Order: sequence, then structure tokens, then C-alpha cells
Amino acid sequence: MTQHSPSPPLVSARRVAPIVRRGTVYLVGAGPGASDLMTLRGYRILRAADVVFHDALIAPEVLAEANPFAQLISVGKRGYCVGSTRQETIHDALVRWAKLEKSVCRLKCGDPCIFGRGGEEAVHLAGAGVPFELVPGVTSAIGGCALAGIPLTHRDVGQSLALITAHHDPDSAECTHDWAALARLTTLVCYMGYRHRHRIAAKLLAAGKSGQTPVAILQAATMPHEQITITTLESLAVSTSEFVPDAPGLIVIGEVVRFREQLFPFASSLADCSQGVTA
Repeated sequence: MTQHSPSPPLVSARRVAPIVRRGTVYLVGAGPGASDLMTLRGYRILRAADVVFHDALIAPEVLAEANPFAQLISVGKRGYCVGSTRQETIHDALVRWAKLEKSVCRLKCGDPCIFGRGGEEAVHLAGAGVPFELVPGVTSAIGGCALAGIPLTHRDVGQSLALITAHHDPDSAECTHDWAALARLTTLVCYMGYRHRHRIAAKLLAAGKSGQTPVAILQAATMPHEQITITTLESLAVSTSEFVPDAPGLIVIGEVVRFREQLFPFASSLADCSQGVTA
């Protein structure tokens, strides 16, 4: 019988010399909010980069891990363009610092390519001849729902899933969603949808979605001050309550939301500090 020695423990990121290259931009996903949900690779890059361009909502605990000699630059991105640096300005700054032979970390909430404009930044960098790397992160739909006790898919009631941006007014020409197609899916997650929640609900109801479809609204997902509101699509369409003014919010629509009542007390490490509200 062959004996195997035990596997070595995972090496602490703090003791591993990260591999970053000068003149390179790293588009790094910081995860859904909580500092311990950022990837190991993301931390390694953050701890080594010369310059860090970060979203305003990145947790202070994450930023505290940056290279102590790095220059930290906030670019806003709180949602709805409030206090945000123009995207074109960010593009130009990333190129400028990289061409100064600096290693640049562009630290984004969630995953850089899930409604994080990472794709736009990557295209601009490629066009400018600047080397870059996309470093994935846990997007808020995945991380937020997991810690809220909401499985996004389920064999019985969650066989399809769509992630959409709800930044634009559903009644505006800028919004090109096919609401009839979205209404037929079992699970729908709307990013940045809090401001337009009433009209989103109205569009889905008009497209034939049941008014009794459960809805969860997650704000400050995965954080100690997280707020989760459970309601129905019908109630959401007429609700006048305000949870957190102008917070982007994550809206989860589908039967999978019903699992929260059963799973959350056991599955979430944030069960003691999250605020649950039923509308």
C-alpha cells in the first residue's frame, strides 16, 4: 500500500513574491465586497503594483493590502455615474502610467468583465499597444446571492439565468432589453437596478411574468451592513419604500429566492449581521 505524504498547506499570499511586469496593466476583480472574497492572485498583484486605480466602493481592508509605496487613485464608480471619473480619462491614465514603465493595478468591484467596463479598458489598452492581464473576480450576483442563501440555479425551479444591466431607464431608447424574452427565464439578476426597480417590475409584469414571483434586493452585498429585502414582483411595481437612496442594488427575480428562508440561517457567515426585510 502506497502512502502519500499530506499536501502542503496553501502558501500565504503575503509570503509569495507576486509576478508583475513593468509597463503592464492588470484589470483585477476585487469581488463582491467582503475583503476575504477577493482572489489570491488579485491580492498578489495588488501587493506589488506601483499604481492602483480603484473603484470608490472597494473595501478599505482590501486597499490596506496595497503595496505601501504604491500611488492609490480613486476613480469613483459608485453607481449611476455619481462622482465618477470619465471612462475616457481612466483609459488615458492607464496607458500613460504603463508607458512610464509602471506596473498598474486597475482594481474593480466584482469581476472586471461583468458590467465593470473591463472589456472597454482592455480594448483601449490593446489599441494603444499596452500589455494587460484580466484577473477574474467573484461578481456580486454570485457572491452576494451565495452568502444570502439564494442559489442562482436549481434543477427544479432555476434552469436558466440571465445577468443584465439595469442602469438605463427601461422606458428609454438606451435600454434595448427584450423584456418578453427575459420574462420567460426562471432567474433574472439586474445589476444597478435599484433606481429603476418599479419600471423593471412593470415591464416584466406586462410581458407575462407572474406577480407572485419572489424578488430579493441586495444592497451592500456580502458586507456587515448588507441589507436584503424580500418582496414579490407585484409589490415591487407599486412599492414606494426607500431602502438606501441611490444605491445601485442587485435585484434577483425568480423562484430560487424562496430558498433563502430555508438556507440562509445555516449557509451564510453573515447571518448574524445582515438585515433582512420582507416587503
